[in-house]
Amino acid sequence: MYDTPSGKKRVLTTWKSDSDPAPGEFSLEITPQVPLQGLIRKGSMPYWRTGPWAKTRFTGFPQFDESYVSPFSVIQDVATGSGSFSYSVLRNFNLSYINLTPEGKMKIYWDDGTKWMHHLTLPESSCDVYGSCGPFGLCVRASISKCKCLKGFVPKSDEEWRKGNWTRGCVRRTQLPCQANSSLKTQGRDTDIFYRMANVKTPDLHHFASFLDADQCYQGCLGNCSCTAFAYISGIGCLVWNGELVDTVQFMSNGETLSIRLASSDIAGSSRAKIIVGTTASFSVLAILVFAAFMFWRYSAKQNDAWKNDFEPQDISGIKFYEMHTIRTATINFSSANKLGQGGFGPVYKGILLDGKEIAVKRLSSSSGQGTEEFMNEITLISKLQHRNLVRLLGYCVEREEKLLIYEFMVNKSLDIFLFDSTLKLEIDWPKRFDIIQGIARGLLYLHRDSRLRVIHRDLKVSNILLDEKMNPRISDFGLARMFQGTQYQDNTRRVAGTLGYMSPEYAWAGLFSEKSDIYSFGVLMLEIISGEKISRFTFGDESKGLLANAWESWCESRGSDLLDRDLCDSCNAFEVARCVQIGLLCVQHDAADRPNTLEVLSMITSTTDLPIPKQPLFAMQPLNVQNLNDVLMSKDQVSVNELTQSVIQGR
Repeated sequence: MYDTPSGKKRVLTTWKSDSDPAPGEFSLEITPQVPLQGLIRKGSMPYWRTGPWAKTRFTGFPQFDESYVSPFSVIQDVATGSGSFSYSVLRNFNLSYINLTPEGKMKIYWDDGTKWMHHLTLPESSCDVYGSCGPFGLCVRASISKCKCLKGFVPKSDEEWRKGNWTRGCVRRTQLPCQANSSLKTQGRDTDIFYRMANVKTPDLHHFASFLDADQCYQGCLGNCSCTAFAYISGIGCLVWNGELVDTVQFMSNGETLSIRLASSDIAGSSRAKIIVGTTASFSVLAILVFAAFMFWRYSAKQNDAWKNDFEPQDISGIKFYEMHTIRTATINFSSANKLGQGGFGPVYKGILLDGKEIAVKRLSSSSGQGTEEFMNEITLISKLQHRNLVRLLGYCVEREEKLLIYEFMVNKSLDIFLFDSTLKLEIDWPKRFDIIQGIARGLLYLHRDSRLRVIHRDLKVSNILLDEKMNPRISDFGLARMFQGTQYQDNTRRVAGTLGYMSPEYAWAGLFSEKSDIYSFGVLMLEIISGEKISRFTFGDESKGLLANAWESWCESRGSDLLDRDLCDSCNAFEVARCVQIGLLCVQHDAADRPNTLEVLSMITSTTDLPIPKQPLFAMQPLNVQNLNDVLMSKDQVSVNELTQSVIQGR
C-alpha cells in the first residue's frame, strides 16, 4: 500500500537468499500513478511492472483478457493520495498468496483445498525486464524475444543496435511538423497521424485523461502536439503519454491497442509513396507486370522468413522443428498409400524417419479453417502437456503455406476404427473397453485439474482417441482446445466449432464452454464405447431414436445392462456395464449444473459408491411410461455382483 500525504509505503522485500532472511535487493510495490501499477524494483531501479490496473485485472499480461477477474483487489483513492493491493474477500475465490524470490521472481499460488498450487511466475521472458529495448524501442515477445524500433523510429546508434545493445533505444525518423515550427502546434491534426499497434503492453509513465470515449481520447491527443501516444482501455478509459515511450512490449495475442503519433510522411500512402507509384505507373505494361511479380516474390519470401522467425524451435521446450524435405522423404511425398485418415483440419500421414522412427504427420489444409492461431495454440498447448493418456507432439514443420504437426505414431490408430468395425470390435472386449473409459477419464482429469494449464478440449470424440500398442487410450487433436487461467472456469466464443452430437447444449446454442461441456462429450463417448453405436447413427420409422434415447430406454428398463454390444456379452460384467451407462447418462444431462465434474466422474467409474439418478436427456425424444420407470427403480431385482447390491436413491 501507499499513503502519499503521510509518506507511508509498504513493500514486499525479498530475502538475500533462500537461507538468509536478511533484506535482498528486490522489492515489490504498487505505484501512485493513476491507475496504479505493480512494480518490482532492483535496488532503486525498475525491474518489472504489471501494466496499469483495469477494474478487475492488471493489463500487460498476455495470459489474461478483459474477461479475467483477479483474485486480488485494488483500492485507489486519488483524492487522498492512497492506494492498496490485497486479496479479494468480496469474490468467491480460492485463497491466494504472492511470493517474491531472491532472484526477483514474483510467484502466485492458490489453494485448491489440499495444497498450494503454483499459478504464475513473472517475469518469464527477457521482454518482461523493464526498458530492455530503450526509449521508443519495442520488445516483440514471440518465439525468440527481440528488440525493434517502433513504427516511424530508427536506432539511435546503428552500431550498438547491431551488437545487441538496445538500451539507448530509438529516435524519430521524421520530426513532427508541429514540433519543428511552434506556430503549427495547434495544427497537429492537419500534419500528424496515428499508427495503431495491437496486442501491446502499454508503455510506462502514462497519464490518465478524463475523456468520455475513445474518439474524444483520439481528438484530445491529436490536438496536443506534446502527446506522443494514447490508448483507450476497457476498465480504465483514456491514457496518454508525453515524451519518451519506455518499456513497450508486443505479444502474439491479447494486450491493448496503442496509437503512436507520427508524421504523416512516415505512414504508407504518404506523398513519397505517391511519387513512387506515379513513377512506376509511367513504365510500360510489361515493366509493371515484372515489378508486380518481383514484389509478390519478395512478399512471399518475407512471409516465409517471418514464419520461420516466429517458429524457432528453441522457444518450445521438447518440441523439434523438422525441415520440409525430411517430412516429404518420411511420408514418400505425402503418398496416398501412407495416408492414415482425414481429420477436421486436414489429412494425417504415416512417416518413417531416416533413423527408423515412425511418426504421424498432420498436414493442415489451407481451407480447413485452422490458421496461425489454432496452429500456435495446438503447439503451445501440447508442448506443455505430458500424460500417459495424451498423445505426444514430437515436432512441427512450417514452409510457406504448409503447416505440419508431427506426433508419435500410434500403432492401433484411433478408437473408432475398432469400435465401429464388425470384426475389429471383437478385439476390444468389455474389460478392455472399461480400461479405455478409465484411461480417457484420467487424461481428461489431467487436462481439467492436474496440469499446469487448465485445458478444455472442445472436440472430444472417438476419432480423437488414439490407441497405442497396448491399446491404451491417448487423447489427441488439440486444435480447438482452450486454456483457462487461475480461477476461471467458463468462457464463451462466437465461433462454435466441434462435432455435432458431442457438443453440449450450452456450447452448441450459446457458445459457452467449460469443464462441464467436455464432460458432456465424455458421456456420449462412454455410451458409444458401451453400445458400439455411433451418436450420429439413427434408425428411421416408427421407432426412430438415437443413441441417447436408446441409452435412456435401456437404463429405465434394465438399468443399462442390455446396452452393451451383444457380441461382447461373454466378457460382460453386468454391474460395471450398468454403472457406466448410468454415469454416461449423468454426463449428458441438459443442464451443466446437473453433470458431475471430472474428478467426480473418475471417482464414480473406479468405485462402487451410490450414484445419483439421471434425468431424461434432452435428445432422448421417446418418453417412457412413468410407471415403467418407477417399477424399475422399486424393483428388487437389482444389478449385483459378488453379493454386493447397487442401491437406488429416489429423486428428491
